[in-house]
Amino acid sequence: MSFKSIIQDMRGEFGSISRKGFEVKFVSGMRSRSHRVVQDSSAVATIDALKQSCWVNLPPELLRDVLIRIDTSEDTWPPRKNVVACAGVCRNWREIMKEIVKSPEVSGKLTFPISLKQPGPRDSLLQCFIKRNRSSQTYYLYLGLNQASTDDGKFLLAARKCRRPTHTDYIISLNSDDVSKGSSTYVGKLRSNFLGTKFTIFDAQPPHAGVKVTKCRSTRLINRQVTPKVPPGNYSIAHISYEVNVLGSRGPRRMHCVMDAIPNSAVEPGGVAPTPTEFLLGSVDSFPSLPFFRSKSIRTDSFRSGHSSVPTEGMLVLRNKAPRWHEQLQCWCLNFNGRVTVASVKNFQLVASTDNGVAGPEHENVILQFGKVGKDVFTMDYQYPISAFQAFAICLSSFDTKIACE
Repeated sequence: MSFKSIIQDMRGEFGSISRKGFEVKFVSGMRSRSHRVVQDSSAVATIDALKQSCWVNLPPELLRDVLIRIDTSEDTWPPRKNVVACAGVCRNWREIMKEIVKSPEVSGKLTFPISLKQPGPRDSLLQCFIKRNRSSQTYYLYLGLNQASTDDGKFLLAARKCRRPTHTDYIISLNSDDVSKGSSTYVGKLRSNFLGTKFTIFDAQPPHAGVKVTKCRSTRLINRQVTPKVPPGNYSIAHISYEVNVLGSRGPRRMHCVMDAIPNSAVEPGGVAPTPTEFLLGSVDSFPSLPFFRSKSIRTDSFRSGHSSVPTEGMLVLRNKAPRWHEQLQCWCLNFNGRVTVASVKNFQLVASTDNGVAGPEHENVILQFGKVGKDVFTMDYQYPISAFQAFAICLSSFDTKIACE
């Protein structure tokens, strides 16, 4: 029996269960006006149907072997949706799939939503692309299913630009139709200063144990009401700085990123970066009406003294790879290995920075590259130790208007 037929068989089993439950519920509703009787009859019918299912008596070892084979065979999207479907059958199946499915660092695959918060693969770049909608000021991140970024890929994240009098926010969500801070699919945001030269990436949940939440009046108010096990979101995980171009000279942008949540040793052989295993529920959507990130204290703390106020000791610092001047083309060039086809000031490659100026092999690998391939289409390729969420937020900073840099 093929894996496709197994999936169809499972869908048929559970489809018949739901149909039987609906029939009994409908008949009971005709015979009695009690809502409780209707619900109890439906539950009994569902249990009876489950007992008759051939998957109930399947030995755990055989079930695990079947799920492992499905995970191995369905290695790309869209067929990989069968792996997600298996994880949604019941709690037992979900726990098994969580053990079987490896993180992107090991497998190089994005399977569950938490994969977007986990570091990318170590030995290769995970190829994605971003589509921009100018009219709605929204940005959509897709996983590339093939080399052509013009085709529809696997949707990953969405961001919406919100202009404020003194700064700009980019709200990032798992849902392309509901990009707001009050949504349960809200995962974080990017905030810029007035000049568009400095940015801070905020995560809706702590990236690792022991991280401190950014202090503000609204956060202190909510901390009294929410359980301390799941504090509200507003975790600063990275700072991005663009070099101010006072003289207005032409040339590529210069930027560097301080990754607060990633140690500098992560890029070395055997280095480890924080890898969350699940989303913390109730951190943001418990109080969706309260403005978590509109406190004046956040803006003054993050941008009062500029990027130099952010300590970098022990943290991973990314800098843009210096381009070379091409005499024949009369332009600055970087080797994107065919992933970028349109010249733009937004194009960049980020590598790990060194304190002593001596760069080893691990500091020459491109960790994130971003470039233009169409009018509103851009490629985004990233790898370990940053995640898709962090890479997407860094690329969003390149879209923002920079008054003092250009």
